Amino acid sequence: MRRPAASGIACGVLLALSAHGAFAVELPTRKPGLWEMKMARTGSQMPDMTMQHCTDATIDKEMNSNVAPMAKQMCSKQDLQQTANGYVADFVCTIGGINSTGHTEIVGDFNSAYVVKTTSHFEGGKAGAPARDTTMTIEAKWLGACKPDQKPGDIVMPGGMKMNVKDMEKLKALLPGAKQ
Repeated sequence: MRRPAASGIACGVLLALSAHGAFAVELPTRKPGLWEMKMARTGSQMPDMTMQHCTDATIDKEMNSNVAPMAKQMCSKQDLQQTANGYVADFVCTIGGINSTGHTEIVGDFNSAYVVKTTSHFEGGKAGAPARDTTMTIEAKWLGACKPDQKPGDIVMPGGMKMNVKDMEKLKALLPGAKQ
C-alpha cells in the first residue's frame, strides 16, 4: 500500500467533510439530495477532483458525529465563528507528524450552493521536508435528487470509487499512526 498517497486522500476527504461541522458552532444543514463538490488546490501534490455526495436530513449530523472526534484528536485549535457573510474558521492540527495551521472562509446558502476557501501552512513530516503553503477551494452546488443507486452518505470519488461517510472507520485506518 502506498501510505503517503492513501493518507493524503484520507486527509483531503477529512478536511472536506470537516467543513460541514467539526466545530463548536454548527453550520446549517445542507439541502437533501445530490451535491457536487469541486475541490481545487494549489501548493499540493493532490490533484483537483470533483465528487458527488448524496445527503438527507440526518447525514450531515452523522458526519459531524464521525468527523468531530477525529478532528478533536488531531487539532489543538478549531475555532468557527459566524460572520455577516457566512463563517470563518481557524485551526491548528497535527496529522502524521505534519503540523498545519489554517484559515477557512465559508459562504453560501447551503440550499443551492456554497464555497469553502482554506489557506494552510504545513511544516514537519519527512526529515528535511520544506514548509509549504496551500490553498483549497471547494465549490459545492446542489444537483437535485440523489441517483437511484445512491443512498444517503454516499460519496462518489473520481474514477467512480464510492464510499459512504457512515464508514468513516475505514478512513481512520488510512491516517498515519492508525492501528492496523
